[in-house]
Amino acid sequence: MGREVSESCVESLLIEMVSSYCNRFYANKPDLAARRIEAIGYQVGHQLSERYILYTMERPRFSDHLEAIKFICKDFWSELFKKQIDNLKTNHRGTFVLQDNRFRWLTRMSLDTSPENTSQDGSENKAAQITSLHLYFPCGIIRGALSNLGIPCAVSADISNLPACSFVVRIKA
Repeated sequence: MGREVSESCVESLLIEMVSSYCNRFYANKPDLAARRIEAIGYQVGHQLSERYILYTMERPRFSDHLEAIKFICKDFWSELFKKQIDNLKTNHRGTFVLQDNRFRWLTRMSLDTSPENTSQDGSENKAAQITSLHLYFPCGIIRGALSNLGIPCAVSADISNLPACSFVVRIKA
């Protein structure tokens, strides 16, 4: 019998984690909160990939970065979100863009673009900042999974149109 966690429990845990780190633990240090959330995601991704590889795969390490990224897009993402990444792009020089057109953890979020929520310099509004904080955890998951596969990288996320999300993976030389 497989062990599964309800999606709503995971979403609630993510919301509470972001809220706790941003409003209580590191209320005046959003960069530190973001790094901490990403570090937790890293540990989760590292352990999930180890578990998945151990129990479901009998193949050796991947021969190149593209194979490992394809594993993340197909097998690993399907295990986590019950669907594959919608689009994968690369420049063939160590940068990969993973596009999820309906990222599950963003489906219940919305951005309020009203003038009172926009910062004085006209940049990102508060809702967009909070939404971006929720993406540090999945960025950490991807980085942890790739690290476990022997691929050091940096991962960032971009929200262009909710619930679509792009994860940019830059392989470290």
